[in-house]
Amino acid sequence: MKASVAVLAGDGIGPEVIAEGLRCLRTIAGLFGHEFELAELPFGGAAIESHADPLPERTLSACLAADAVLLGAIGGPKWSAPQAPLRPEAGLLRLRASLGTFANLRPVKVHPALADASTLKAEVVQGVDLLFVRELTGGIYFGDKHRDTHSATDVCTYTVAEIERITRVAARLAQSRRRRLTSIDKANVLETSRLWREVSARVVAREFPDLTLEHMLVDAAAMHLMRRPRDFDVLVTENMFGDILTDQAAMLAGSLGLLPSASLGEGRRGIYEPIHGSAPDIAGRGIANPYGTILSVALLLRHSLDLGAEAAALEQAVAAAWSDGARTPDIAPAHGRALSTREAGEAVISRLQRPG
Repeated sequence: MKASVAVLAGDGIGPEVIAEGLRCLRTIAGLFGHEFELAELPFGGAAIESHADPLPERTLSACLAADAVLLGAIGGPKWSAPQAPLRPEAGLLRLRASLGTFANLRPVKVHPALADASTLKAEVVQGVDLLFVRELTGGIYFGDKHRDTHSATDVCTYTVAEIERITRVAARLAQSRRRRLTSIDKANVLETSRLWREVSARVVAREFPDLTLEHMLVDAAAMHLMRRPRDFDVLVTENMFGDILTDQAAMLAGSLGLLPSASLGEGRRGIYEPIHGSAPDIAGRGIANPYGTILSVALLLRHSLDLGAEAAALEQAVAAAWSDGARTPDIAPAHGRALSTREAGEAVISRLQRPG
């Protein structure tokens, strides 16, 4: 098949991990006989420097025309000062809104070979296989904002339609898994959460009666993620809670560098990125973990290009690399050999093979 992918490497370690993701994507193309057009475009802090805009019009137009978007990471101290006139994150929010990618999927699966990489006991994290579905284009991040010398305000707003559509995405995914859905809110305090709980309960009861739905307050969810993570299957929540909880859940797997994400809308096009940040403290040192990016490429193959066999082949290659001890510094044992970013990518590529 032929497909186009807009590539936004971004800032910090973004270009380093994206390079390994692209090597894997090109290898898949060669193995399976596909033709992927890869357009590398400015985005984030790098685009602020070159175009005075974190999301230049040419970049946005290319993303809207592409079959999928592969994103590295954005941000850094240079653009995070309180007086900074432009922030890379503004470009990311605008990209999500422009592409209508309202559903952020963040799978958290603990590979047996990496159970010791977690700071939690092995018996707690072994067998963890959960999926967060985070609402991505509403809530406090997109609400009205105001600041003056005396106060600041961020408005959190959700509509019934926004809650209905994200609940349906999560419920359909739960139907393909263990049929358990946990909806996370703060309904004891927030009106938006009370609406969230009411609407999600109605949607599941009417449209997905085969599911078991549990409502859980966000503080309790944070605790139980560390205490009994195997009990969770699919978790659905609003934007800010999802942002925080998914970073916490990454510690179950052992590192932020391990986890991928897919941001999807009504159609097939999506934004695919590792959940980690730009990590400017290690940028340029060749030690960043590329596995989250490589697994994001697998999600891209599955969800936007409908190439399930290719996605599975890439995921199996990553698992084989882990089983053989291919670890970057963030997940390497104290006295074990740590691979560079490129070596980790090579460990995956060398194990990639076409099924059959």
